[in-house]
Amino acid sequence: MANTLVVGAQWGDEGKGKIVDILTENSDIICRYQGGPNAGHTVVLKDKKFIFHLIPSGILHSNKLCIIGNGVVIDPQAMVLEMEDLKKGGVKIGKNLKVSKNAHLIMPYHKVLDKERETKLGKGKIGTTMRGVGPAYIDKIGRVGIRICDLMNEKIFREKIEENLLEKNFLIKNYFKAKPLSASQIFDEYMGYRRIIKPFFADIGEILKKAIISKKKLLFEGAQGSMLDVDHGTYPFVTSSNTTVGGVLTGLGIPLKQINDIIGISKAYTTRVGSGVFPTEVFGEDGEMLSSRGAEFGATTGRRRRCGWLDLMVLKYTIWINGINMLAITKLDVLDEFPKIKVCTGYELNGKKLKSFPIEHHILNKIKPVYKEIKGWCSSTFGVREYKALPKQAKDYLKFISDSLECKISIISTGAKREETVIV
Repeated sequence: MANTLVVGAQWGDEGKGKIVDILTENSDIICRYQGGPNAGHTVVLKDKKFIFHLIPSGILHSNKLCIIGNGVVIDPQAMVLEMEDLKKGGVKIGKNLKVSKNAHLIMPYHKVLDKERETKLGKGKIGTTMRGVGPAYIDKIGRVGIRICDLMNEKIFREKIEENLLEKNFLIKNYFKAKPLSASQIFDEYMGYRRIIKPFFADIGEILKKAIISKKKLLFEGAQGSMLDVDHGTYPFVTSSNTTVGGVLTGLGIPLKQINDIIGISKAYTTRVGSGVFPTEVFGEDGEMLSSRGAEFGATTGRRRRCGWLDLMVLKYTIWINGINMLAITKLDVLDEFPKIKVCTGYELNGKKLKSFPIEHHILNKIKPVYKEIKGWCSSTFGVREYKALPKQAKDYLKFISDSLECKISIISTGAKREETVIV
């Protein structure tokens, strides 16, 4: 296997964790390149469920090196808690985990600001996880962020906390009418985290350069989905980082030519968490059936996901902006009991067919999806491991998707467990 990027092709929650876990077997290094503890990747091994927020899901393979790049914003408290939970589950964490010294930290004031801003937006809220991710990226771009390398120097770290709190506390106290934070308390708290996570800090750029020169196989693990990309997603209802292919380059510091394959992950239908446009959203009996059969609740927030039919306009768009050359279709078994399945093949606006995915939010709110109805298979695909064992109508459904998108389907997930997978 060449160096491979796994990227979400919808609005997140596509099942990237499971696919990364499968591909890890033939990889040497697994790298997270963006996002923060707002991610939620689930992997089921036998009867054990593991949920990853910051740490790459490749950590389940103890002989693989896992890397958290500079493009990720790190909450030390969340990282420590995640490590403790994984260790309780029998996962080994030691020299197999490295964290970029250039990665930015999520600070307590980021979480406060995230929560207060979202609350103040009321009905117009974004749907953030309120983990402080957005405000941390704001400070990064504003050049006032605090990095892990700053945490290593107590004098610099304290000075930066004090400087930032002059502005943050003014906002917290005077605009949001909330309780201001103490620089000393933050400093002491983070010094405690530093003692635990310091052994994992490293120069990731140098590690990856050596790995590439020595022909190691790299696997890049995206968080969220392409439609949540801050530049190319359904703005403003997006995340605060580049979830698409460009995020790999800036989030890890590697050259473009070192990405050989790009696998887009898509459910056999569509889901979305939080606010924002969702052209193929389904209500009523079909929506309830997708939700219940798919157990559609967020791994990070526990919020119920909105459900809808597969949207080929979205997939055509994300295939193009990422350069996706292979697809993994997950949760095919969720559709097992539908006698008829709808697939969105285009959009109409004021009676006219659109040629491409519109980027303007006010237009997206007015479009009408055009559907093709496909006969369901009404038999179980759950746990199927061979393509030939799939029902004919399920194969027809997958072929229609592949032909419409002009993109090969290389992996089909038929259940949550690692072994419940078809490799095509």
